[in-house]
Amino acid sequence: MDLEEMQKETGGGRVVSIDALRGFDMFWIIGGGALIGSLAKVWPHPATETIERHLHHVRWAGFHFEDLIYPLFIFLLGAVMPFSISRRLGRGASRGRLYLHIVKRTAGLILLGLIMNGLLRFDWPNMRWAGVLQRIGLCYFLAALIVVHTKWRTQAVFVVAALLLYWAVTMLVPAPGFGAGDLSAEGCLSSYIDQQLIPGRLYYGHGDNEGVISTLPAVCTALLGALAGQWLRSHRSGSRKVIGLALAGVVCVGVGYVWGLAFPIIKILWTSSFVLFAGGWSLLLLALFYGVIDVLGFKRWAFFFIVIGMNPITVYFLQRFVDFSDIAAFFVDGPAAHAGIYAPLVLPFGAVMIRWLLLWFLYRHKIFFKV
Repeated sequence: MDLEEMQKETGGGRVVSIDALRGFDMFWIIGGGALIGSLAKVWPHPATETIERHLHHVRWAGFHFEDLIYPLFIFLLGAVMPFSISRRLGRGASRGRLYLHIVKRTAGLILLGLIMNGLLRFDWPNMRWAGVLQRIGLCYFLAALIVVHTKWRTQAVFVVAALLLYWAVTMLVPAPGFGAGDLSAEGCLSSYIDQQLIPGRLYYGHGDNEGVISTLPAVCTALLGALAGQWLRSHRSGSRKVIGLALAGVVCVGVGYVWGLAFPIIKILWTSSFVLFAGGWSLLLLALFYGVIDVLGFKRWAFFFIVIGMNPITVYFLQRFVDFSDIAAFFVDGPAAHAGIYAPLVLPFGAVMIRWLLLWFLYRHKIFFKV
């Protein structure tokens, strides 16, 4: 990601909490989930079993911690936009150069996503064309254009209008052969549209997790992040910023939960209630990280996550092609054999550390791969 363009609201430094929170988010993707989930094998207890359960996606409707990881990343992508865009404009970049940067970055993310999905195999009929990086690229493109051309009030109005529109279309327009408001995998409007417009393989058969119309509310997730980023860029005191983020987070979680009683929280469909519920938790996490790291100044504990957060796409892309667990097994199989009851933790820990050491090497040598 283009992380070097993010600037802090004072002193020309970085908003370290955004790097740390991005790293915290990526930690679960690069093996942290498997590591923490293994605690249930070592210490069977209702608490560890609950944690382990939350480290798996819900099948359809509902919300686990695992379901926050993806929207949190898109939220943070949006949170960086006010910093990076304002810095580019402040350096005298023309609108044309800014548009070119947005297009190039979008194309890079989409291309990486397609390569991860098997583009170079040239098996078009069986390839999955939608994907995580493709959605991130589209969300970046649309949200960045909106942030460039509008003020925060217009962005907030767009979010509200888009979420209401998505709710109305999803609940009132029936898919052929099914009734209006059918939110099942086979009967929802999103699945029907994906079948008509997306070639190749669909992720869950009836439709795709990164479907066509669900991209609109995903853009709203990025815009919620952009609104949070503009709040952080303001001249308010650090404590006021933390309180504002926390209050907004509580409101979004509450509204998302209540709306979810009528319009269920479904990550795969990226329902409007899911946007607000996940966005609320993202705001609360940002308030926590910003308050502890940037306001109170406790940064050392976050170094582990900052290293991950500085090269997030790098490790996400690499682990598609590099078997880090196999590499870790080469080094830790011996210790694991003598670890007794702690054996289930050894390999997941080794796999995480192999990834982290690679990222630390890049960080140490100031190598930050940008898309």
